[in-house]
Amino acid sequence: MKRNILVTGGAGFIGSHLVRLLVNKYPKYHIINMDFLTYAGNLENLKDVEHKENYSFTKCDICDFKKVKQVFLDYKIDSVIHLAAESHVDRSIEDPFSFAQTNVMGTLSLLQAAKSYWNGNFNNKVFYHVSTDEVYGSLGDEGLFTENTNYDPHSPYSASKASSDHFVRAYSDTYGLPIIISNCSNNYGSFQFPEKLIPLFINNIINNKPLPVYGKGENVRDWLFVKDHARAIDLILHKGKLGDTYNIGGFNEWKNIDLIKVIIKKVDRILGREEGSSEKLITYVTDRAGHDLRYAIDSSKLKNELGWEPSLQFEEGIEKTIKWYLDNKDWMDNVTSGEYQDYYNKIYN
Repeated sequence: MKRNILVTGGAGFIGSHLVRLLVNKYPKYHIINMDFLTYAGNLENLKDVEHKENYSFTKCDICDFKKVKQVFLDYKIDSVIHLAAESHVDRSIEDPFSFAQTNVMGTLSLLQAAKSYWNGNFNNKVFYHVSTDEVYGSLGDEGLFTENTNYDPHSPYSASKASSDHFVRAYSDTYGLPIIISNCSNNYGSFQFPEKLIPLFINNIINNKPLPVYGKGENVRDWLFVKDHARAIDLILHKGKLGDTYNIGGFNEWKNIDLIKVIIKKVDRILGREEGSSEKLITYVTDRAGHDLRYAIDSSKLKNELGWEPSLQFEEGIEKTIKWYLDNKDWMDNVTSGEYQDYYNKIYN
């Protein structure tokens, strides 16, 4: 069946991996990438598919309801995978209004456009909303987030994502909109904007710059290889149950400080330095306000119902990731100029 799938935020980190997968795997689908190309959106991420016949790009702010409605009309959209979001906790602490605007009002704009265009004809339609495990709050030393965990967001970012999740469910309950939600753990891999931990630290090790670690580095995160996340979204889109939520995690917990030391050793080795010598760059900085201690996802529903599980062990995935950033230094240099430097100095200095 031919489908016209709108992917919002398709020029970003996770979005570009998903767009690439869908364009190459489904030549009969038309994949429409809608991105406003803010600081983290980069069309260079999709140079390998930009000339494919089943791929289109449209620049659009998801908060521009009039233009969003026109995109639905122009491309006859029957499926939405909504990834576009402001996603960095530090930025949300500095500017919570932007996060509320994009993540809440932008999602509402898309929901209303889908409802209006589909006009009650929901057969073979789906609005797939991609969310985060951060909406669940923080865990202690034990336990896992499940699809039934109560929401308990602690940052402006997670609060804005929790709100958007609620709007998506409300449109299902009130208007019958066919929806699916997935909540994922921390992603890592190629093309990630280097405000996030792994590419930030790889870049700083290369350039012998300080490695800023919040608090004592005791915070724990569950890490998911981005291509495995894209595979999961593809599977849920095609086989997931409408109205359901699916948690996507890597079964791969690391304390920040332990993860950082693994990255240091691998980068040092690949660069021909004494292994571990870059640990001298570690600089402990004041902890982030409202910093959640631990996230960990239970993905057993996704595994048991749809057969998904991560394809890579973390050691292999992080090795591939580090080598990609070392082999693509031009990409890194291009995205870490200008505004990025100003932002970095403000947050970490």
